[in-house]
Order: sequence, then structure tokens, then C-alpha cells
Amino acid sequence: MSVRTVCLGWHWQPYRYTREATDVNGARVLPFPDWLVRLGQRALIDACYAEREARAYKPDAALANHYDENARLGMHQDKDERSSATVVSLSIGDACTFRFGNTANRGRPHRDLHLQSGDLFVFGGPSRLAYHGVTRVHPNTAPHGCGLDAGRINITMRTTGLTD
Repeated sequence: MSVRTVCLGWHWQPYRYTREATDVNGARVLPFPDWLVRLGQRALIDACYAEREARAYKPDAALANHYDENARLGMHQDKDERSSATVVSLSIGDACTFRFGNTANRGRPHRDLHLQSGDLFVFGGPSRLAYHGVTRVHPNTAPHGCGLDAGRINITMRTTGLTD
């Protein structure tokens, strides 16, 4: 993993979530914003989830990963949550090659997708625990006005199933 991460709602560190960034600076994590909940719900509606199911979607953690042009993210599963709720991922900035695999292992079968700035990727149900990663960032592909001159930010929303 060669990305830099900032969290909202809950702080993720390998294999657990905390309300304080104990492995960084000990500061309390900023709350999960309502606008991001609404964005996640809209993504589910656009991905053909039933309106009722989409409106019930209440993510409480977001990992904002910054990728420079050399960054990669190895194949992994998002399985540190107690909840199996859908994951919604938003790309901003440079495009990337996103590898979406199977639920059994890091190998084949997998599919490489070209994610561009503004793309939302939704995975839930049987695909919720699919292995996935970023194999390449494509420099100088960020659209003008996206807020980044270089690199990529990915915001991944998920429901932890945790309470204070």
C-alpha cells in the first residue's frame, strides 16, 4: 500500500477501526458528513438498488486515499467491518486502472477497469468481499477544475457496524 489515507467517521488502521487516530496523532476523527451519506445513497439508486434499500444506506466511515503517480494498492478485501453493507467508492483526479477480482483469492478471474475522475464504483451483495486494488495511476488525466493538479483521491464509504 503506497497511498496516504485520511479518515472520516472512524479511523481505519489494519484490522480495526477507532474513533481516534491512535497510530498517527491521537486526534479524534472528524464526523462523517451528511452530504457524503446522501452521495452514497444516490450512488446506490444510480446502480439500480431499490429506492428503499438505497435510502436505508447509512455509511459511517470514509477512507480518503491519495495516490501520487507511482502509488499502487495491492489486491485486498474490505473485511474489517462488522457490517456487510455495500461499499461506494468515488474517484477524483487522475484516472486509474482498478482491478476488481473474485471473492476467493487475489488471482484470476479479475477484471481491469479504467476509473476516471467523477466515477462511482459500487460493490455489495455477493461482490462485497471481492478482492480489489489499483494497479496503475494514469498521470495527467485529471480534468481541469477537479481540484487536483496531479494524483488521485479515492473516497471509499462503508458501514462499520460499530457503535461508540
